[in-house]
Parts: sequence; structure tokens; C-alpha cells
Amino acid sequence: MIKTDAERLVKERLGNEGSGHDWLHIDRVRKLSIQLAEGTEADEFIVELAALLHDLPDRKLADDRRMSRLEVETMLTSLSVGDDERTQIMHIIDTISFKGTGRTIPETIEGKIVQDADRLDAIGAIGIARTFIYAGSKGTPVYEPDGSDSAIQHFYDKLLKLKGLMNTDAGRKKAEERHRFMEVYLETFFKEWDR
Repeated sequence: MIKTDAERLVKERLGNEGSGHDWLHIDRVRKLSIQLAEGTEADEFIVELAALLHDLPDRKLADDRRMSRLEVETMLTSLSVGDDERTQIMHIIDTISFKGTGRTIPETIEGKIVQDADRLDAIGAIGIARTFIYAGSKGTPVYEPDGSDSAIQHFYDKLLKLKGLMNTDAGRKKAEERHRFMEVYLETFFKEWDR
């Protein structure tokens, strides 16, 4: 019941979100998190709830979609999530973001799993699509040959680094294929750009 209520609340809030951090992203991260948790000691309830709520306080969301950290914590309380579980979920939300070097690693297996799942959704074919959706939502150009801010520059600033930042063996395995796809995409992009 708690997970169903959380899903409904997140779906209502992020259903039409236009930066690529929408409900469909959340649902993919949740499904990937559950997959990555299989065969581990991870608490699936913590994993799934953290995956469902992970983007609600994200600075990349529009102000009318984003929630404060306190609002997310209050939501968990209203869903009757216990104190220990709430603390664990909030810690995951606080530590999974890439911010800066991307080298912040959650302390728990649950956090590592959700971080890997979120990063996997940022790479590969879906990651490429999300990159361009986000760039478009912010008025960022597709590419600037001088190396200034662009969707293509984001690949070098973040996306191509994610394969090496995976926490779990399952995450690393999934990241390999998605990373190769991005490399092929960029090679093709620059061939077409230079013609």
C-alpha cells in the first residue's frame, strides 16, 4: 500500500515533467533498481521507495515540480514509513546525485543500487534522448564547436564518465553496452556534423 501510494503521488507530480526527469524516468529507475537488487542483501522496500522518490528534490526540476527535502520527508511520514526506513531513504536521496565529480558514493547497498539504476538511465539510447530533452528544456544548443555548453558537451562532462562510477557488478555489466552505444552515437554525430 505504501509503495502504491508513493507511486501515485510521484506520478501526479512528475507525470508531465518536461526535462527528462519525468514519471517514465522514475519508473525505469525503479525497475532497474529492483533488477539490480536481485540476489543481493538489499532491502527491496528501501530500494523501491528511494527509486520512486529520488528526483523529487532535484534542482533540475522546475520549481512547481520540485519538492524540498523536508516536503519529501513529510511525504514519507504521511505514508507511515517508519523512522529508520525514512532515514535510510532520505540518505539515499541525499547522496545519489552526480553533482560535481560524481564520486559521492552512498554508504548502503540500497543507495549504491539506486545510484547505479539512476546512472544507467542517463546513458545508452534512453540517456541520449534524455540529454536532448533536458538541453531543449533549458534552451541549450545541441552542439557548439568551440566546446561551450551544449548537449554534446554533456556527454564529455558527465555521461561518458558514468560507466566507471558504477557501484555494483550488475550495474557495471549493464553500463558497458550502453556506454559503447554512446561512443558509436558520438562518432556518427561528428561524421555527420563535419560533412
